Amino acid sequence: MEGEENGTLHPSCGASEPPYSQELLQSLDLPGRFLFAILTLMTLIANLVFIEEAVYIYRKMPSSKRSIIIWVNAAAPVIATTSCTGMWIPRSTMFTDFTAAVFFAIVIHKFLVMMIKDCGGQKLLLERFENGHFKISTGPCCCCCLCLPRVRITRRSLFWLKLGTLQFAFLRPVLMFLSIVLWTNGNYTLYNVSTKGAAIWISCVVGVLTIIALWPVAIMFQQVRTLLICKKIIPKFALYQFIVILNHLQASVINILAIRRIIPCAPPLSSSARGAYMTQQLLIMEMFLITLISRVVYRRKYDDLEPPECKAEEAGDNKQTPKVILNGTVSEDGLPRV
Repeated sequence: MEGEENGTLHPSCGASEPPYSQELLQSLDLPGRFLFAILTLMTLIANLVFIEEAVYIYRKMPSSKRSIIIWVNAAAPVIATTSCTGMWIPRSTMFTDFTAAVFFAIVIHKFLVMMIKDCGGQKLLLERFENGHFKISTGPCCCCCLCLPRVRITRRSLFWLKLGTLQFAFLRPVLMFLSIVLWTNGNYTLYNVSTKGAAIWISCVVGVLTIIALWPVAIMFQQVRTLLICKKIIPKFALYQFIVILNHLQASVINILAIRRIIPCAPPLSSSARGAYMTQQLLIMEMFLITLISRVVYRRKYDDLEPPECKAEEAGDNKQTPKVILNGTVSEDGLPRV
């Protein structure tokens, strides 16, 4: 930093690549090493908590929901693990970020499927909302378009919602593969945001696909949040939203600040590498807390919802038959009391 103020830059400040792990570790002082140890320990604890929770889910949950709940719960520990790997080995940041992004793309689809499963499956969901309509004027895509018409809940509309999340789970790995191929040829650089580079265009495509994938989840949540309030769907959705914001929006903001050199370089880390380094440390702490909260929310065993026909029968039983008044007494079944 002193070199920047005096007009002389440290060689690492202009470096296009992050330092090797041994260079980074040698430059750490005692507080830095202590922070590394704490963050690594938090990642280890997060993974142990997830493994214990996965064993519980496998033993206690119905077979139809096990894999979906385990996938959703694995999002925070996986992001913490990839962030910890990138923190220890800075040059692996591109690959660790890609791994976390691909995994979370699958989690977005799994979360939508989980909400449908919590309603009893697609068939029961259609029966419960037989005459219902989806409100599509919701975030993150059309929250300002209040004039949009409501869409009838049918098998076709459910198919389009699933397709909206499934496309991201399929196309994100394809774009990751394309990025790695271009990187080997020197056409893709993670921190190059010029229009001549491939990174800015691929990032724009990923951003559009992400918004399209998040939209169906928000539409479904708006429809079922009252029905699934007994299954704590609001805390579950809040945790999911926190992961989206922290893993995408927070990382993007820090990356922009680093590219603009608002975050100064700190040898041996350049501005861009230091921004990624800060993002990884923040994500480890945040995902650790989310893992602990998820254990509390998802570990509880919730009762299944009553089938729609049972509710209709109960409503019919609650209707009282006409009562006959005889000598000041009224019988429950409509017959005079003796």
